Amino acid sequence: MRVALVQLCSSDQPSDNLVTTEGFIREAAALGTTFILTPEVTNIISKSRAHQERVLCSESDDKTLARLREVAAELEIWLLIGSLAVLSNDPDGRFANRSFLIAPDGGICARYDKIHMFDVEISPTETWRESQGYRPGSTLVVAKSALANIGLTICYDIRFPYLYRALAKAGAEIITTPAAFSPITGAAHWHVLLRARAIETGCFILAPAQCGAHDIEVGKPRSTYGHSLAINPWGEILADGGTEPGVTLVDLDLAEVASARKRIPSLDHDRAFERDR
Repeated sequence: MRVALVQLCSSDQPSDNLVTTEGFIREAAALGTTFILTPEVTNIISKSRAHQERVLCSESDDKTLARLREVAAELEIWLLIGSLAVLSNDPDGRFANRSFLIAPDGGICARYDKIHMFDVEISPTETWRESQGYRPGSTLVVAKSALANIGLTICYDIRFPYLYRALAKAGAEIITTPAAFSPITGAAHWHVLLRARAIETGCFILAPAQCGAHDIEVGKPRSTYGHSLAINPWGEILADGGTEPGVTLVDLDLAEVASARKRIPSLDHDRAFERDR
């Protein structure tokens, strides 16, 4: 299976981002890929809730989703739209951070709303309250597709190993982790966390990322870490997308999943335990 990780430096203008994203998808498809993945918030990078309210749409009206479904059908590829920021039905107006797995006929094979919200204070000058703008999802998703059994996660989910273990136990062979990681936490934790999740689950981890200094017209500036990664079930890095936008190719052999799990069958070794009082 040939896979392509699309690394983006999305702006706060969805129409511009769609043009760039489609171009990279077509480039990847021309190189013989079976499965193409884009990063978290493919359609918009913005800290301005007011701006997001002006430019975002519901899933049914989202032009990025509609166009990329058409492109997937035209090119007959599997496509993971890492996530789109879309309007939701939340009573307080919060958005959804939603990943979409698109089949080669353009149909939506699976949806996943990011469960864990990035509410942190990284430093005195960098604070995030994702839950103020986005409502969390609550459903674990494994898409049992003709391509592979694919578990869906997004960015901050990476810090919750029980989610990845649950996905593996539900049959996932590949787990996707599209992201828009902070440069500070990315440099410290990105590679090691992704490798750990692969080792713990015996899954391939595919993590397309946002990168660089983003072109923001409204609101505060934003930079992301990049380094889209593909990691095999033994925890080895197969490909690293570096720090610039572009396409990273990697070939996967799903037989490695069973091989790694046979060598270290930890998914079958859970034991109940009690706290020492």
